Order: sequence, then structure tokens, then C-alpha cells
Amino acid sequence: MIIYIHGFGSSGYGGKATLFKKFFKNDIITPSLSYVPTLAIDTLEQLIKAFQSKGEEVKLIGSSLGGYYSIYLANKYNLKAVLINPAIFPYKILDKIGMAKNYFDETSFEITSKHMQQLKQIDVNSIKNEKNFLTLLQTGDEVLDYKQAIKKLPNSHLEVYEGGNHSFYKIENYFLKIDSFFNK
Repeated sequence: MIIYIHGFGSSGYGGKATLFKKFFKNDIITPSLSYVPTLAIDTLEQLIKAFQSKGEEVKLIGSSLGGYYSIYLANKYNLKAVLINPAIFPYKILDKIGMAKNYFDETSFEITSKHMQQLKQIDVNSIKNEKNFLTLLQTGDEVLDYKQAIKKLPNSHLEVYEGGNHSFYKIENYFLKIDSFFNK
């Protein structure tokens, strides 16, 4: 089973999540996660353990903050993960936000220093098996510096594309590549 992990302020109903569901059909779930990091991680760990207890192989796709969560979870559970413009230091970027908006229902929520501490607690300093990662980056990402991901995961299956944006322009063009990575 593939678990798609959305980015900050997004949901399991976001644009990329919808495209992934259309392509992977019943082989993917796209949960809507809490903005509170420990709650999001707890939900994801419960899903991973539930699928593994049924003998299913779990794979992750994480975008932006979801990529950060995917690094932690893939490292902890030895899973394959696809990282799409992953956040490498979200606690440095989000630390300035305060009030934020959920893109799905436009509700507001507050990002606190406690949330930043929670993000720091799951920072992975030593990645056990970089070959478990396919890292997809676009240099036109207006939110994150793609070079940070290259530095963090230099030995992953790293693919850097000129241009694009934070959402990863035309992600659907990479679905066969993602599927191939998961099945090799």
C-alpha cells in the first residue's frame, strides 16, 4: 500500500493527492493529517503498522512537509519513499508563520513553538539506506531550496529538473517513474 503524505496546510483532497489517487487507484491512501506534527506522525505510524500487520508492503510518497515526514518514517521502518520537493528544515521555515490557513477548507490554525520542537524531534541526522529514496526536485521551487535536499540525500535516486515550482509542475508526468521505482 502507498501512503501519500501531503504538505503543510494541504489535505488528502489536494491537487496532487487527487492525481495520485486517479493513477494508483486502490493501491494508495491519501489521509488528511493534523497540522500538529506529533498527531500527524502518530496517524501515519498507526497506518504503517496496520498495513504491515496484514502483511502488506508499505511505500510512501511525501510532498514538501510530507517529504520531511517520509524521510523520518522511511528511515524508521525501512520503507521505500518518493520525496517531492521535500522540506529539509521545516522548523526553520514554519517558525515564522504564526497563523496559517488550510487550503482545503480555508480554516485557520496557529503554528506554535511547540510544533517546531515536535518537528525538530523527528529530524533525521543519519539516513540508513538512501537507495530507498527517489528524490524529485524542481529548481523553480519558490518555497524551498532544492539544494538542501541534494545535500541531505546525495546518494538517493536523485532527479533534478530545471524550472517548475513548489507544487512540482506536471507531477503526473512522473507517475510511471514513481511506479517503476516502487516495483524494482
